[in-house]
Amino acid sequence: MGWRLTLRPYLLIVPALLLTCGILYPFGLGLYYTLFDFSASKPQPDMVRFENYSAVFTQEAFWNSAWVTVLYAVGAALAETVLGVAVALLLHRSTMVGRVLEKILILPLMIAPVIAAIIWKLMLQPSVGVVNYLLRPFGLGGVQWTDTPTGALLSSIAVDVWVYTPFVAILALAGLRSLPTSPFEAAAVDGAGWWYTFRRLTLPMLWPYVLVAVIFRFMDSLKVFDIIYALTEGGPGDSTVVLQIRAYLEAIRFQRYSFGISYTIVLWAVVYLAAMVLVKHLGKIQRKAAEVTR
Repeated sequence: MGWRLTLRPYLLIVPALLLTCGILYPFGLGLYYTLFDFSASKPQPDMVRFENYSAVFTQEAFWNSAWVTVLYAVGAALAETVLGVAVALLLHRSTMVGRVLEKILILPLMIAPVIAAIIWKLMLQPSVGVVNYLLRPFGLGGVQWTDTPTGALLSSIAVDVWVYTPFVAILALAGLRSLPTSPFEAAAVDGAGWWYTFRRLTLPMLWPYVLVAVIFRFMDSLKVFDIIYALTEGGPGDSTVVLQIRAYLEAIRFQRYSFGISYTIVLWAVVYLAAMVLVKHLGKIQRKAAEVTR
């Protein structure tokens, strides 16, 4: 019996250890492959050390993709945060309409992002799309939504916002319902208005929950692939080729395997650094929120 109790902690960590190995092995193997020049035209590669990375950073296409990725991630995360918090504030009041809308809110999250992008691609068609049909009475029909660089990027962000705003709203709504009531009761007794209460009490205490949603959405937007590829395939031109799509093009379409993997490693480093900065900032926000509740 004693040896079973001794082994139990080690047996409990076996699934986590296997999962960690399953993640780290392909990652380490990919990192190793970036030191070579694997490609379809060179099945017997030579070690080039860090030449793939230097080629990535000196390639103009990389900086274009990096800029598009930042624009997409910042635009999507910002829009989803503002809309998600606004929707959460509307649903926070326990009304019959709010309870019904709360159930409907989760529907976009039940659709795979690539399916949502395909649906929106059909809806945004200039000639037969339902969006232009609805806008035609207002003189806005015939808009080339995904046929111009700016329109393609904004349309991709709009689809991302449509799919993931409910995620932010649900987190913000959970945060609102977990806030202590005593500070709000004291503010009501003192005659504080809605805007003052929101700015001085609700928002500071809600920030930790909002920032958690921002961290998830910003990191996910940095490595987006499915929505943009299904909607625009990176076009027109290179206007919506984010880093993830650039890595796919280099590794799969152009069959420069090591070079494409180098893109993914660079993207991983960017996401990791962004997560570190945001999580560090989250700790400060949590301490400030705790001070407000005292």
